Amino acid sequence: MPLGSGDQPKLQPIDETGSGAVQEKEKTLLDEIIRRVNDLFEGELTDDDMLVYVNGVLKGKLMEFGILAKQAKNNTKEQFSNSPDLTKEIMNAIIDALAAHSTMSEQALGSERVRDGLKDVLLGPGRLWEDLRDRAAR
Repeated sequence: MPLGSGDQPKLQPIDETGSGAVQEKEKTLLDEIIRRVNDLFEGELTDDDMLVYVNGVLKGKLMEFGILAKQAKNNTKEQFSNSPDLTKEIMNAIIDALAAHSTMSEQALGSERVRDGLKDVLLGPGRLWEDLRDRAAR
């Protein structure tokens, strides 16, 4: 069927999606994480350091533990917060993150091949150049 023949679908009007409401909610949550983590740590840490550590590293590690998902599903947030498994797995996540980042950093520091590979990843799928340009344009 040629383009332009038959019934033409109508575009739906713009609703909340894309209106910025989701981005504002996420920004508010990120700001709260930064504020709370600022109260916990000392030293020269950037907002990005804190967000990556809490939201990326620790949360990512904790998401791997199936027992925590089951407990979150079957309990209230308050009950879940009192779980000895949560306390234990937070400690495990901190240790795992330290070990993983230490191992990767040591390998990167000791190998030009690894550093070159990281640069390729950052400039390719990591979109470092594009994201830096976007940030500079703001």
